[in-house]
Parts: sequence; C-alpha cells; structure tokens
Amino acid sequence: MKHLLPVVGLLFAVHIAQAQPEPGDVKTVQETAKGFMKQGDYSNAVLVLNRGLQNNADNLELQKDLAFAYYLNRDYVRGIEVAKKFPERQDADVHSFQLLGMLYKAIEEVKECEKMYKSALKKFPNSGTLYNEYGEMMWSKKDYSDAIKLWEKGIEADPSYSGNYYNAAKYYYFTPDKVWALVYGEVFVNLESYSKRTAEIKNILLDGYKKLFTDGNLTKDQDTKNEFVKAFLEIMKSQSSFIGANGVTAETLSAIRTKFILEWFSKNATRFPFRLYEYHQQLLKAGMFDAYNQWIFGTANNLPAYENWTKTHQEEYNKFDYFQHNRVFKLPAGQYYQTGK
Repeated sequence: MKHLLPVVGLLFAVHIAQAQPEPGDVKTVQETAKGFMKQGDYSNAVLVLNRGLQNNADNLELQKDLAFAYYLNRDYVRGIEVAKKFPERQDADVHSFQLLGMLYKAIEEVKECEKMYKSALKKFPNSGTLYNEYGEMMWSKKDYSDAIKLWEKGIEADPSYSGNYYNAAKYYYFTPDKVWALVYGEVFVNLESYSKRTAEIKNILLDGYKKLFTDGNLTKDQDTKNEFVKAFLEIMKSQSSFIGANGVTAETLSAIRTKFILEWFSKNATRFPFRLYEYHQQLLKAGMFDAYNQWIFGTANNLPAYENWTKTHQEEYNKFDYFQHNRVFKLPAGQYYQTGK
C-alpha cells in the first residue's frame, strides 16, 4: 500500500495539471485580462493578452481585447498598430472598426478615421453604431450638417439602435425645429430607459414641448412640406387649449398627448404606422399612459412632486414600473419619415 501512495500522488498531480487551462487558452486569457482591466491594471492586461497571442497569433478576439487594453492605458500608438490590421481581415466585425475609430479619435487622426468609417460602412451599411460614431467625429470637426445626415442614416438603417436618436434629438433641440427633437427624444428614452443620458433627454423633451407651444404659432419655420411633420403639428395645434393657465406640466402634457394619440389613430395611423405611437395607444388601453407621462415629464419638471405622485398613485405607478422594466421596445424597419435630410 505504501508503494502505491507515490504512484497515486503522481497520477493525481498529472490529472490536476491536465485539468488546468493552457496559458494560451483563449477564454482563460480573456477572463484574466478582463479581470485586470476591471481593476484598472491595464499593464498586466496587456502583458496577459500579449502572452496569449503568442499561441493564438491570429485570434481576432484577443487582438480586439489587446487594442482596447492599450486604449484604456492611453497607449494609443500601440493600440493603432494592433487595430489598423482589422479592416484587412475577412472576419472583422463592427466592433473591430469601432475600436480602431476610438483609437484614431484619441490622437485626432481625422483623415484616417474618416477613411476607415467609409470603408466600414461599405462592409456594414446597416450598422447604427458606425453611423453614430462617424457622426460624432464629424461633429467634433464642427461639420454639423454631415453629422446630422449620418445620424439620420443610422436611424433609417438601424432603427432600434439608441445612439443616433440621442445625438439627433440634441441636434434638433438647438435648431428652430419643433418636431424631431420630440419624436427622436422620446424614441430614445424608450430604447435606453435608465441611463444618465435618459435624464438629459427627458429635460430636452419637457423644454421641447414648452418650445412647441411658446408663441402659439406651431407651424412657423417648420418643414410642413414633410407630411409627417404637417400631420403632427396640425393635431398638436388643435390640443393647445389644454395648456391654459397651468403651463406645460406632466398633467397638461398627459391630457394633450392622450387627445393627440386618439386623433392620430383616427387620421394618420394608416399613412404613418409608427411603433412609438402604437406603444402610446397600448399604454392608454392598459390605463398606464398617465404614469408613463409622469415618468418622462414629472421627473424632469419637479422631482419631489413626481415622487409624491408615485405615493398617491402607488398602484398605477407599480403597474407601469413593472411593465416598463419587463418590456423590450424596438422599432421595425420602414417607419422612417424624416425625408428632409
């Protein structure tokens, strides 16, 4: 029995050694490197990834992680050395081009970055991510006209990607336009309902409705040649009497938008099918539209008053809150009506 013990120990050690992942195992390398990145130890992440690539030199996922680790470590030149090879690869994905764009933008290499985005969009013409980031690059160049064109293309090509709505809503808010900041802003808060950007866009939506009703002339300086815009403004104009002496509040907007949806579906739903307004109708039928309007406008207008509303309407609030957290909001293709860009 004593003679067997060393043999058993040796076999156990061999078994343990075989069970351990190889240093070049891709999944193990990625998990280790990501652990270092979460800790902010980017140098060790780079070290681990470079070692992993010694045994998996052509692995795209490890190369992307390495480029990102260099980016986080502000070693942009080395990051570009890794990522500039991505466009040549047949298996390059959207994220590959996105990483290269981030690195180029970090060193303000605008010419190469723009060239890369154009190439990327030929390969991925329906990528909302690429349109959005290309638009942000053009915005940084103060080329606002091309920036909004790119965000609009992103909305049309990839209607459920939130970033283009965010940027487009902000762009239109600072122009004389009274419609698209409201439309795009509300689509955005439904696609991205609980982020820091959501609170920012809720403020834009509230101020956008104030802007809409300020001078009483809703159609002034608006693109009424666009039939969607024209229909939107005509119905909103007929509801403006709800403003009264109370101004633009969550309560008045709930009343205005209730009437708007009822009239929209009696006049325009066939011409302009639109998922956002179908969602409004769904909420109305379920008795949750007031809570939805409070969630958007009450939080932006007066947070203590909104919190009090949730207490005095607890059942209504809980019903909507549960629904909001458990639904997926997506827009189908073909519901793009901004034809002016």
